[in-house]
Amino acid sequence: MAFNTAFIIEDEGNSGAERTRRRDLVEFAVAYALILLVIWMPRLWQHRLWWVAATVIVAIAARSFDGLKAMGLKTGSWLRSLAVVGGALLASAVAVVIAVRLHTLRIPGSPMLFIEAYTGYALWAFVQQFLLQCFFLSRLLRLLPNVKLAVAAAAVLFAVAHLPNPILTPITLLWGLAACLLFLRDRNLYALGMAHAIAGISIAIAVPGPLDHNMRVGMGYLTYVPTHKIIPSVRP
Repeated sequence: MAFNTAFIIEDEGNSGAERTRRRDLVEFAVAYALILLVIWMPRLWQHRLWWVAATVIVAIAARSFDGLKAMGLKTGSWLRSLAVVGGALLASAVAVVIAVRLHTLRIPGSPMLFIEAYTGYALWAFVQQFLLQCFFLSRLLRLLPNVKLAVAAAAVLFAVAHLPNPILTPITLLWGLAACLLFLRDRNLYALGMAHAIAGISIAIAVPGPLDHNMRVGMGYLTYVPTHKIIPSVRP
């Protein structure tokens, strides 16, 4: 009788794990498919689909809430985490110096204009980090057999979402790898969001718009028309 009971408990445990795995896979596939659809949709449909994708992803994230600490939203140690912010600031300074030398630097005329231009992008940088670490990486860690494979898969998928931009795609691949590893080490989403925002803004002001199509991806990259705007696109 004890054997039968143990067998039933083990079977129920396996069934529960399999259900969780299937749910992770479905949630992962649905969210990523919606993101790709938004990126590659014509602009006429893009705005509406963006809100559909955002609503679905928020609903899934709320339903499978893992806790503030697991999601990197409650951290007690900042010293080591802020090193990545310092690295981003250093890289940004180098990019700005190079842009000044090449006469490609594009910045607003005042601090207030700078804040108005890039506040939206800074918020979008945090959203991207949330999606990468808290949504996709967390599920890949449960779906794939080891951490290295999960990190590599998350970075590749992050880069694929930035195709066909020849500048952002390789940068996001490298950043995706680094960000996932740093997140697993420190569990600090705030530091990663700040580093992402700094790096993205430095690219926006240092790289000429015709070269990176104003940081657009997907259909937005293909249909880009050069303008004099300096604000990077928050949406594809």
